[in-house]
Amino acid sequence: MNADQPLTDEQPPRLLDFHQERIRVLHFTWIAFFMTFYVWFNLAPLSTTMRENSDWLTKEHVKILLIANVALTIPARIVVGSLIDRFGARVVFTWLMISMSIPAIVFAFSDSFTQMLISRLALSCVGAGFVIGIKMVAQWFPPKYIGRTEGFYAGWGNFGSAWAAMTLPWLTITVLDSWLGMGEDAWRWAMALNGLTLGIYGVMYYFLVRDVPDDRVLTVTKKTTPMMVSSYGDLVQYLVWSMPIVGALGLLAWRISNVEVNGDVVLSQTWLWIVYVALALVYLGHVIRTLQINLPYLRAGVPEEEKYHFGSVVALNSTYFANFGAELAVVSMLPEFYEEVFAPLTDNAGAPIVTATVAGFVAASFAFVNLVARPLGGYLSDRLANRKLTMLAYILGIVLGFTLMGFIAKWTPGVDEDGLKNLAPAFGGVSWLVIAVAITVFASMFVQGAEGATFAIIPMVNKKMTGQVAGMAGAYGNIGAVVYLVIFSLVDARTFFFILAAGAGASFLLTLALLKEPEGAFDSEFDTTDASDPSTVIAGD
Repeated sequence: MNADQPLTDEQPPRLLDFHQERIRVLHFTWIAFFMTFYVWFNLAPLSTTMRENSDWLTKEHVKILLIANVALTIPARIVVGSLIDRFGARVVFTWLMISMSIPAIVFAFSDSFTQMLISRLALSCVGAGFVIGIKMVAQWFPPKYIGRTEGFYAGWGNFGSAWAAMTLPWLTITVLDSWLGMGEDAWRWAMALNGLTLGIYGVMYYFLVRDVPDDRVLTVTKKTTPMMVSSYGDLVQYLVWSMPIVGALGLLAWRISNVEVNGDVVLSQTWLWIVYVALALVYLGHVIRTLQINLPYLRAGVPEEEKYHFGSVVALNSTYFANFGAELAVVSMLPEFYEEVFAPLTDNAGAPIVTATVAGFVAASFAFVNLVARPLGGYLSDRLANRKLTMLAYILGIVLGFTLMGFIAKWTPGVDEDGLKNLAPAFGGVSWLVIAVAITVFASMFVQGAEGATFAIIPMVNKKMTGQVAGMAGAYGNIGAVVYLVIFSLVDARTFFFILAAGAGASFLLTLALLKEPEGAFDSEFDTTDASDPSTVIAGD
């Protein structure tokens, strides 16, 4: 099989055949995604270490930082979705990685909660990297293999969060502190190093990949615009479903307004209302721009070949809210959950078995199975007869998985420092820890498999707007994370898992009612874009 093999070949992609340029692009792209997640999720596994080495940082502060960590990913994914349709994936991915290395390093050396909050909000934009790779992979592989290749890209890229949980506590506590004697600053240097690595790979990525193969041309839009719709009803739906994008940021602002540092609130009521007004103006501007673009388009009559089912966009938004939103929330709280719930579990010397490092490894099991689960979700979506039914089956698995996770711990008398119910292992002994890990892996298999199934469908909803559809669904993943993490800051972890199960149940009903099986879902050929379309221009590499 040579490097010039046509992309419509019936042979499935061979992931170790590096003679094929499309395989090299796939690997370079998942590594880019991996790097963004490695930096994005460097907070959760080091949160207890940070609190131990900072006398001013509290548990509530960390919860707010975890919410901030996913906040601006919401608008960033919408913006980046439009930018990659305008400028191409290679350039946008490069600049995202380089620019996001800056707040990563700033956060590492922040010495106040305000500095941490601002830099973490800025760094949350790094989560937009995911949708860039979705576009890149879709340009190199035909629909017949899109599920498994997108799943492979996303699964290995998502492994960055597991790698952070597995390695950063060890790098901080063992290497930088114990071996190199950096003491209380060890966690800072660990975070700074992975931020620097992100920037270096951003430069490398630009020179390692191309946007499209030789036999294709890069089709880009002339300018970034809101999503085009097929009917007036779809226009109303689009505007309604755009509200939570700014609403989640308002929810974050409200939660921050309740936080105090040294007796002073971080965000006063005056500034809170200023934020509300600013978000309302942003949404109003979006509405005006959307109407300006879509009303003339609808009045002129939408060509039949440009129509698409917006209900599918809504359904996929909900599935990504329920699966990826839940994943972001869970990987943000799981290390501390295991460390605190299994604190009573000690060895013969009375030392805790589940230390910060052990908790990081155990919690990493949730994200670790991404390596298999997400590609499997895409593969099954490719192989089974109906992508919608595959999606529904995975969502039911999420409901069951999170329900079981709710039984890892039990409520005990009394409350903690935040007034929430105390938790302890549901059963004693190391054997229950092993079973808890097995339950976590079981839930994760369905959560990440559903993500793979979601993005096996997204490139087929409207091929000309893959970036925007992926961006909107991706944003809903982060809306889910913000909503869930705000809820987590108000309830105990056991209740939280039951809420995640209920969210997945709601998504099941929406998907059952609204998702339409995409046409051409198992074609072996690429869809070709009409180069004469006045809304697009053809760019060389």
